[in-house]
Amino acid sequence: MRYAHLLGLLFLSFFSVAQSSKQIDSALAYQRQLDLSYSDCEDSPLTEDDLEHFKGLPFFKVDTNYIVKAKFEKIEGQKPFVMPTTTERKPLYLKYAKLSFKLKDSIYALYAYQNQQLVQDSAYVDYLFLPFTDRSNGVSSYRGGRYLDVRIPKKDSLILDFNRAYNPYCAYNPKYSCPIPPEENDLPVAINAGVKYRMLY
Repeated sequence: MRYAHLLGLLFLSFFSVAQSSKQIDSALAYQRQLDLSYSDCEDSPLTEDDLEHFKGLPFFKVDTNYIVKAKFEKIEGQKPFVMPTTTERKPLYLKYAKLSFKLKDSIYALYAYQNQQLVQDSAYVDYLFLPFTDRSNGVSSYRGGRYLDVRIPKKDSLILDFNRAYNPYCAYNPKYSCPIPPEENDLPVAINAGVKYRMLY
């Protein structure tokens, strides 16, 4: 009986390590793809000078503590609203869901929004936008906050990977119009994961 118990513990330990390794690999693959897209002279948000010297985005070290399972609660009865941007542009968003999660022994929540123009594109019909601010802003990350993208889950939960947090395009180039994270999406904790600011080369 004791032998079987030890085997069970060993299996759980091996499974946990394998799962963690898979999560790290996935986050690193995403970051490599992000670097690749920023180095593309046709689609990059970087200025010509920054693009010429670009060697990769500065990332926090991938940390599985910032990969969390979030409870997904769809919010009913909402009406589209104008989300402020860094310019005069006034995009319409719908507050779509509340995402609750545990991070470092505390419970937090972020709201996910649905872009009412983007949702007309079949490729983005299940796309949700999570703009947020946290205590790392203006210290080690962009002062204006960062973004996450998720897809509407089929069940009542999803995985939030803050290692995939990225900066608004206007962090690199003022010609872009970027949504300003709503106050309700301010996290009272430093999210030391994802893209830092700014040292591109």
